[in-house]
Amino acid sequence: MTSKQRAYLKGLASDLETIFQIGKGGVTDEICHQLYNALEARELIKIKNLETCPTSVKETAELIAKGTGAEVVQTIGMKIVLFKASTIEKNRKIDLSKIR
Repeated sequence: MTSKQRAYLKGLASDLETIFQIGKGGVTDEICHQLYNALEARELIKIKNLETCPTSVKETAELIAKGTGAEVVQTIGMKIVLFKASTIEKNRKIDLSKIR
């Protein structure tokens, strides 16, 4: 992902609502599965890392990215923004190929 593509996604994410929170249970296979499904439907999601989470925001973002195949767009404060192009054609809304 180029810096321009990342900047574009950050702009899109600024208006997004947080759809998921990671708490004291941390990142589990079940959470990764739910986030994978959310990424397939939306492509770009925002997650909040609660203070009770056993891992830091950056560690949580890396664990989720590894578990879902997504890319970390940014971590800011306690928020994580992830992007994964949907494998379902009708769910594809974001086209990064034109941004270089």
